[in-house]
Amino acid sequence: MSRIGKKPIQIPDKCEASLHANVLSVKGPKGTLTLTHTLDVAISIADGQVIVEKKGSSLQAGAMWGTIAKLVKNLFEGVTTGFSRQLELNGVGYRMTAAGKKLTLALGFSHPVTMDVPEGIEAKVENNVLTLSGIDKQKVGQFAAVVRKLKPVEPYKGKGFRYVGEQVRRKEGKKASA
Repeated sequence: MSRIGKKPIQIPDKCEASLHANVLSVKGPKGTLTLTHTLDVAISIADGQVIVEKKGSSLQAGAMWGTIAKLVKNLFEGVTTGFSRQLELNGVGYRMTAAGKKLTLALGFSHPVTMDVPEGIEAKVENNVLTLSGIDKQKVGQFAAVVRKLKPVEPYKGKGFRYVGEQVRRKEGKKASA
């Protein structure tokens, strides 16, 4: 029994929700998002609330019930406030710049790494912190993971990309023998 799926989702004041077949469309001040859900769950809109119910008693229906409810909640949060992820770059000589829809990274390779910022995501660089923001939580998180994968933080010197607030376990290096 999903505790998340049982709770109805309130539609914020500035948002509109419409349902066509198995596609939920949400429109708000920051933009429009859509969600195509599986047929194992039923979504209904009534009295300023979105209600997600599972169809049948299959394992797939039970698994998707809470997932779809959380995705619907993320749609409303995205079109009202948006999402952001912050990546911190540590290391001597490591730099990054954001110009328009291009992100240029100097990560100690023989060449600078240039990436295109996906549509719907905004990138800002301040000091050594990259802030990615947008209305789609999945796109923001996925692009942050792609950037982080270029140079993940290593445990000996702590160089590389880490999420702001992430704790990295540091390892002790080799000991000199006497």
